[in-house]
Amino acid sequence: MKKIGFIGCGKMAGAIISAIKEDYNVIGSEINEEFAKSASQRLGIEVYCDNRKLAQDSDVIFIATKPNQAIEVLEGIKDLITPEKLVVSICAGITLVKIENILLNARLIRIMPNTPALVKLGMFGICAGSKATDEDVKFIENLLSSIGKCIDVTEKQMDIVTAISGSGPAFFYQVIEDMARAGEKLGLEYEKSLTLATQTALGSAQMIFNRGETPVQTLIDNVATKGGCTFVGIQEMKKYNSTKVFYDVIDKTTQKACELGK
Repeated sequence: MKKIGFIGCGKMAGAIISAIKEDYNVIGSEINEEFAKSASQRLGIEVYCDNRKLAQDSDVIFIATKPNQAIEVLEGIKDLITPEKLVVSICAGITLVKIENILLNARLIRIMPNTPALVKLGMFGICAGSKATDEDVKFIENLLSSIGKCIDVTEKQMDIVTAISGSGPAFFYQVIEDMARAGEKLGLEYEKSLTLATQTALGSAQMIFNRGETPVQTLIDNVATKGGCTFVGIQEMKKYNSTKVFYDVIDKTTQKACELGK
């Protein structure tokens, strides 16, 4: 059984740890004894306050620190990273090239998770470093499959993944909140309006996953019968050019993600 170590045991790492700890030997590392003790109690695993010991003891090492701490952490363990170890980064904006320049011989994978992984509905973009194998990618995909879905992308596409799925939950929260507030303003209690908007978003997403070969536009047309109330609402969205609004949102977010990686 592979021993999997997490340098950093925050919420995202914790979601992954909670999902895999029954099937793998999982350990963690935190920056001091107080944080290590707290994480150990919360996650039910052994947590060191020594990154080097974790790197030495682990077959697979997740770098799950804050992005501004990642380089220092990598420098501190680089002499312990042998070609037999797999390194997985979940640090936003830290490119494969940056990591490979430090960990010269590492088999490296970069993933972009999102917060719905906390409720086992996560979305992960995965790209592999120059020395990672197809088996490495499959192993990580299988590891993450219990808390979400995975897609393979190139690193150039990772900033788009960041914008759509990494930042995307906040955009959907905003849309759901706006719909709920509209219902409230029109006379429905806020909590009831929020429940309507939330469950409708959840069901609509599942309908898309279940659509088979049916285009998304067909799903829209099935609800927005010409001349009906939904059709009127769709026309209002077109009036305000919602397509451009969401393109601009994703475009600006992608650009920002790109800047963080420089």
